[in-house]
Amino acid sequence: MPQRARNTPVCRDCDGFATAAITTGTRHTDGTRATLTVTCPTCKGTGHTLPAAGLARAGR
Repeated sequence: MPQRARNTPVCRDCDGFATAAITTGTRHTDGTRATLTVTCPTCKGTGHTLPAAGLARAGR
């Protein structure tokens, strides 16, 4: 019998796109753009949120 994958909710702040590269507008000496990598502070770069530990699942 196949097992189903666990449903992990997507982060509501980043919609699953947890890391973004932002260009600074400057270039390195070899011509490439200088970028900053920024991660979502809510999910800490995972793209998923964890279910609240204090809540219990009701039903089946």
